[in-house]
Amino acid sequence: MSEVTDEPTGFFRGHSASLPLIERGDGLDALRLRLSTGLRGVAAAEVRFGRHDRMLYSTDASIYQVEPIGVVIPHSISDAAKVLAYLAAEGVSVLPRGSGTALAGQSVNEAVVVDFSQYCRAVLSVDVTRQRAIVEAGVTLDQLNEAVGAHGLMFGPDVATSSHATIGGMIGNNSAGAHSILYGRTVENLLALDVVFADGTEHRLEEGSCDRDPAQRALAEKLSQIIRPIAAEIRARFPKILRHVDGYSLDILLDQLERSTPGTFDRVNLAHLVCGSEGTLATTLRAELSLVAKPKERGLAIIGFETVRDSLARLAAILATKPAAVELVDDVVISVAMRNSEYRQYVDLLPKPASGGLGAVLYVEYFADDARAIGERFAALRNALPGETMSTYTGATERLKAWKLRKAGEPLLHGVPGLRKPFTFVEDTAVDPAKLPDFVEDFRTIVSNHGTTAAYYAHASVGCLHIRPLVAIHDAKDRAIMVRIAKDIAALVARYGGALSGEHGDGRVRSPLLGEYFGEVICNALRAVKSAFDPRGVLNPGNIVVTGPAEKIIANLRVAPQGASAQGPIVDTFFSYKREEGFDHAIESCNGAGLCRRTEGGTSMCPSYRVLKDERHSTRGRGNALRLAVTGQLSAEVWNDPDTIETLDLCLSCKACKTECPSNVDISKLKAEYTAQRYARDGTPLSARVFGHVRKLNALGSRLHAVANFINATPIAKSLAHGLLGIDPRRSIPRFGPSLFDWFGRRAPRTAQRTVILFGDCFSAYNEPGIGQSAVRLLEAFGYRVVLADVGCCGRSLISTGLLADARREIERSSKALCGLIETTNADAVLVLEPSCASAIRDDWTELPPDMPDDAAMDRRTTLAMRTYLVEEFLDKHWDSHPERPEIPAQPDTVLLHGHCHQKALWGAESSARFLRRIFGEKLRVLETGCCGMAGSFGYIDRRYDLSMSIGEQRLFPSIRNDPGAVVCAPGTSCRHQIHDGTDREALHPVDLAVRALGL
Repeated sequence: MSEVTDEPTGFFRGHSASLPLIERGDGLDALRLRLSTGLRGVAAAEVRFGRHDRMLYSTDASIYQVEPIGVVIPHSISDAAKVLAYLAAEGVSVLPRGSGTALAGQSVNEAVVVDFSQYCRAVLSVDVTRQRAIVEAGVTLDQLNEAVGAHGLMFGPDVATSSHATIGGMIGNNSAGAHSILYGRTVENLLALDVVFADGTEHRLEEGSCDRDPAQRALAEKLSQIIRPIAAEIRARFPKILRHVDGYSLDILLDQLERSTPGTFDRVNLAHLVCGSEGTLATTLRAELSLVAKPKERGLAIIGFETVRDSLARLAAILATKPAAVELVDDVVISVAMRNSEYRQYVDLLPKPASGGLGAVLYVEYFADDARAIGERFAALRNALPGETMSTYTGATERLKAWKLRKAGEPLLHGVPGLRKPFTFVEDTAVDPAKLPDFVEDFRTIVSNHGTTAAYYAHASVGCLHIRPLVAIHDAKDRAIMVRIAKDIAALVARYGGALSGEHGDGRVRSPLLGEYFGEVICNALRAVKSAFDPRGVLNPGNIVVTGPAEKIIANLRVAPQGASAQGPIVDTFFSYKREEGFDHAIESCNGAGLCRRTEGGTSMCPSYRVLKDERHSTRGRGNALRLAVTGQLSAEVWNDPDTIETLDLCLSCKACKTECPSNVDISKLKAEYTAQRYARDGTPLSARVFGHVRKLNALGSRLHAVANFINATPIAKSLAHGLLGIDPRRSIPRFGPSLFDWFGRRAPRTAQRTVILFGDCFSAYNEPGIGQSAVRLLEAFGYRVVLADVGCCGRSLISTGLLADARREIERSSKALCGLIETTNADAVLVLEPSCASAIRDDWTELPPDMPDDAAMDRRTTLAMRTYLVEEFLDKHWDSHPERPEIPAQPDTVLLHGHCHQKALWGAESSARFLRRIFGEKLRVLETGCCGMAGSFGYIDRRYDLSMSIGEQRLFPSIRNDPGAVVCAPGTSCRHQIHDGTDREALHPVDLAVRALGL
């Protein structure tokens, strides 16, 4: 059992490979209790020391898992300083954390994690004249650039994770990005830091502050004594290339010492030494940054090559044209993107080489003052690369779209099929770009000699390579191969005068190799620098200064946290996981890249995180919780872990993660599976049965709709609904209507040469029959005979509530009946009004097999999926081949279209917009509004009502309020309901809108 001590090794530093911590005995539990009690008394902060919260912070975007002592989320920077002072007084290890997207494992440790990303995210000031900004550590790069962009400025370093990478994290890593050839690393753009030292004291680090602050002067004197005697060794050992972040920046410090006036430290800026130190020297509170002017014009060229070798052979010629960036993507990334529903569209933008297949592409970007200069750069590039195929882009929208594949390169690689995956352990080397072609060939030889292959993407303009060998990390033999490859690559990098890390840092994956790379003299200096700043070794202990043996790089792996594979029970799943290569792979599919932590832009993922900004309620947090629960790392109750259930409770099952996440982590599917497994073992609650079998409830209410609507409006009914089902009294209850099926049955039969089937869903059939009636009239106006299908439920509500056993049976009945109806009517298509029903048929039906294996049933469902459309989607898709087509009069109204989440995730809002655009033209505006917040039954429940409305208030409600004269259109019944409750506006379904516009 370990105890808290004041020994210089730091708290538990010598035991970081031992997991889980809770098994160490009462000493650690007592410490946690004492710390959590004390922390609540010293600052306004969320203090999370429970097992579940700790484990959610045990991973980042690397291959590692280390359980922290606890987690603290300060409510302000001043609270963060108080927290750090308290922990310093207690002598406990500290790990400052931003978005937790580190690839080298430096943002996980056996320490108290202080998370700056939730509340400490203010842009404090912008000095336009001096081109400076002061920000808090939790500000994201996109947030900063949005704040300064209106002034024509931006922050130079531009990491691919700009939407969620925090400035504090970028400082910790000394991050760079695609345009570092122009703007350098973070350290070249850093003016000053407000930090907390290991002793809990606050200091401002800037040029000249060592002569004003006695503590800094004492540090500078110690550092000078460490650095000056080994100046020659530093000059010899540190790379002469731009992109290097290994160890501490001793080369920069040496330059500053030598430039200082004798007897002073007036040119020393300790902020530059802290930058890139991975939280091991001090904790950043605030940063003063240097800004650059935004380029007035940009141009992007993409060039296709048959091989990576071919692309790199042309690099020198490309660099001679003075680009702002040259980025490489190989065929592995391209092939994975082709299997990704969101990213395959970007592959279509890639030009094919003049001969052979597409094996690599280079993205070449130029900045200039005017469009003419961009054209000249493109002409110079074509002259430099005669015969090569290239595409060029100058418009902002098309450029951003073209860049998306490269920006998603890292997380996309986690979708590579097979047991061997491209893992990060030697992926960040950098060499002189002139040496890059030879270096890549030698790198490739090493990987091949160890019996595997690799995936490539790179900042080619600065020689920074992200090469990922494919290994089966669950296999002990392949883990041994990882170690051998890492040692060989370290030697190769040293031979080329390059860097082990060009931007991702040392962390757990490269620190053990620094001894081989730097040698004993430099490594001793690194340890001495660490000791000068942090004599007790409590700041992110173990990183950078603990070197060798190389085998340490495979300690604390998330797949083997105690040295043995963390595997879940063998289980008979409800869903098929063939696409994910098995359920065990599905629960490991989140790689921690953190795109789900984006808070800006028009994407949907992740609605609850965008409001709460809480790691637990991000897609990543849920993915981690599921993996940990199913592998038994949270509790013995694998399928009934209360904390995991609570974490999943705020998932809206919007499906955005299935497409927006480059790794295609489908939390909606996994949540339903986890819930269904629990119900199968422990029984199903009443509320789930009611919401899941909503079709039966709606059918009953429709029969007595006048009476039912009267009763539902009474306070007694609302009280009963709240007491029995947890429905919030503030939520309006949907009204019932007369049955659509009864209305259709009373109509005189229509004849036509072509037939379509209209699926009678639970809501248009019984709650909003007017929509179904409009659909029939609209389709008949286009010359079709409409057959209204009363074949049962699509199963969407059953799937969303975890009633997968019931969903299987319902889907089998409905699919059989629909196929039979297609055969008897010779229908062209099955048309659906509700997007969530369409997503069930086109997506879930093909992944939720019958109780007994039945290939014919699955073939039937696949056929149905291919023949099922939204009504408006079908009318647009076959616009030129309809039997008839009504005249379209000019329209006076502006229309705001809000797409349904499932629709946007699987097919895009254009599946409704294209048809409406044929009627309303430029008067149609598709709102970039993400999720509405209702999500079926999600927004009804009292514990989720406030969150539901807050999600709507983020973008949807303001967009509608800002245009009071516009017609609001939403194909989803839940969306229309939410719009009504949140804005008091009535939204129309696209078919209702079309019928009204066409005068039908």
